[in-house]
Amino acid sequence: MITESTKANEIRKTIKGQQIQLAGPSTRAVHANRRSNPYQSIGEPIVQTATYQFKDSADLTDFMEANLWGKSPERTEYGRYGNPTITAVEKRLAGLENAEDAILFSSGMAAITTVLLAILPSGANIVMTDDCYRQTRQFCKTFLKRLGISCTVVPMGDYDALDNAINPNTRLLISETPTNPYLRVLDIERFVSIAKKHKVKTFVDATFATPLNIRPLDWGVDLVVHSATKYLGGHNDILAGVVAGKSNIIEGLRGTLGVLGAISDPHSASLLLRGIKTLGLRIAQQNLNGLKVSQFLESHNKIEQVWYPGLPSHPDYLIAEEQMNGFGGVVSFTVKGDLDTASKLIDLFEIPLIAASFGGVESLVEQPALMSYYELSTEERLFLGISNNLVRLSLGIEDTNDLIADLEQALERI
Repeated sequence: MITESTKANEIRKTIKGQQIQLAGPSTRAVHANRRSNPYQSIGEPIVQTATYQFKDSADLTDFMEANLWGKSPERTEYGRYGNPTITAVEKRLAGLENAEDAILFSSGMAAITTVLLAILPSGANIVMTDDCYRQTRQFCKTFLKRLGISCTVVPMGDYDALDNAINPNTRLLISETPTNPYLRVLDIERFVSIAKKHKVKTFVDATFATPLNIRPLDWGVDLVVHSATKYLGGHNDILAGVVAGKSNIIEGLRGTLGVLGAISDPHSASLLLRGIKTLGLRIAQQNLNGLKVSQFLESHNKIEQVWYPGLPSHPDYLIAEEQMNGFGGVVSFTVKGDLDTASKLIDLFEIPLIAASFGGVESLVEQPALMSYYELSTEERLFLGISNNLVRLSLGIEDTNDLIADLEQALERI
């Protein structure tokens, strides 16, 4: 397992005019790329405006000239092209990811679709792993197909298949780490090596990991995406997405975002920045809960199988040990029985709430066969790897002993 100091200590940031090492996760979450503001307020001001004024025509002309010559002025003229509150969040997220720049979107899916629309020409091919988020796969297999962009899906963990799937038109490799719902962990080093061999870009969704558990950019990935709705916001009260990477790629995405309009708003940005400040504390507890709960479940006689990258039984345990600082707060498992058995177990829980999503302070639980794949038959679900007795548990920041006691009482009653 890598330590926070391995690469974070190479980065120097400034707080109160002094050069210090921002190595610790909580320090980075609170202070990375912190900026002063005109009001000297500790909290970033919420700049609620749709447009911005110029003091005179000369001021406007200077702004336009700077834009014309690509000098990137510090201000903008219209809310769709930028906002100081949103900029503050982007800089904080870039600091967390060790990225040159980051860009905020209205949702995680908006971030993913904007990237794909921005960088893929008609006739291009993308190769993605099969355990990627379902909506990402649907967008690639249906919508992009209408634009003349093909999508090849390969099994997660089969790097020979990934290598062989790349053709002269391939422009992008897409994967996740860990994946949903089986928490497969990408061998990022090998993934990047294959991409470089074929001279194609890489795009990794690291929502489940957060920048505290893994930073794909440190391993050579070109772009990383997060649904900030999840762990980054952390309170199940906003929708947002972020993409981080090299400044030249992010700057190109800003132009596309201005056209497509999938922008965040300053209130959501403010809530996101507030959530990020406690990210280190929350992730520490969620990592602990994930590990302890997965160990408990694996030892229980009513549980069939557990998927958690911190368990030696997980197929990607060794990769996770090498690449991750922690293994996250999501645990997937199958209970011995059928769809009704899993439903009964979930209904007996006292702490986890039945809801979609993950990564918030509250523990959430869902039965994928009902929550995400209800419209499919059992046979169709099994073809996609989703069994009727599969349960996905997203652990919050509750006390570990309380969570385990709740699971135990529920399992005793089925």
